[in-house]
Amino acid sequence: QVQLVQSGGGNVPPGGSLSLSCAASGSVLNTTYIDYMGWYRQVPGKTRELVAVIPTGGTPVFGNFVKGRFTISRDATKHTVDLQMNNLEPDDTAVYYCALGDRLAARAYWGQGTQVTVSS
Repeated sequence: QVQLVQSGGGNVPPGGSLSLSCAASGSVLNTTYIDYMGWYRQVPGKTRELVAVIPTGGTPVFGNFVKGRFTISRDATKHTVDLQMNNLEPDDTAVYYCALGDRLAARAYWGQGTQVTVSS
């Protein structure tokens, strides 16, 4: 089983910053076939949307709403991915999920989700 363990998140006023971290592990995780690691988010009643991902051997891809406010980093040897979020807005309020794409298993694995709330 592949496990993605998330940490970070919480409450912050508009304009504030938060960071999220995620670590992947598991006996069936074949690191050779990790296609990407990154982050998605979801609010109630809406579909899950891309925040940022880093494809293996590629460059980061961001959701259109990010507009330079977030940075993502990935350690391929430790199987971790971090998201630094700056200048947060109330519309960034959501549950954030770590994601790992496994091209051998042809599926994505998801973290447990972390609430991020941006409110004054």
